[in-house]
Amino acid sequence: MCVHVVVVPNRKKMTSSRRHHLKSLILQIAMDWIEQEKKDAIAAKEAYMAEHCPAPDTSGDQATLMELCKKIHAAIDKIDEERYDIEAKVQKADKEIEDLKIKVVDLRGVKKPALKKVRMSADSMLQALLGSKHKVTMDLRSNLKQVKKEVKEEPTEAVGDWRKNIEDKADRKKMFESS
Repeated sequence: MCVHVVVVPNRKKMTSSRRHHLKSLILQIAMDWIEQEKKDAIAAKEAYMAEHCPAPDTSGDQATLMELCKKIHAAIDKIDEERYDIEAKVQKADKEIEDLKIKVVDLRGVKKPALKKVRMSADSMLQALLGSKHKVTMDLRSNLKQVKKEVKEEPTEAVGDWRKNIEDKADRKKMFESS
């Protein structure tokens, strides 16, 4: 039983009390249908039981009743064994399904969602992660070690007098020319 509600656009809007009244009427009808379905299910179950499971004949002596009880217990045991076997098959099938799902995910691979660019300072990230109660500052510059820059002094001996260097080179030039 399926209910189709067709909304017809009209010129005036429906008042809230009218809408509430109609909604309660629809819910009441649905509840009545559910009750009727429950009654029908109970009646169908009773009809099935009457057809397939007739009432046992309890008239007779004790020996026939004992024989009837033994037959009923044997039928119950057989049904329990079948139920157990079916449950085992279902559990095995469920486990195989789970294993296959895992294999499919492994073969396909997990797709990582594209990351979004977010402009956020380190302090605001920590505040978002830890909550507003925790006060943690991430001023990275304050945590850096202070390094003093040492001025490298060049030895003055290496520079020396430039005129002396020129004279030395001139002497060398003379040595090569004379040979």
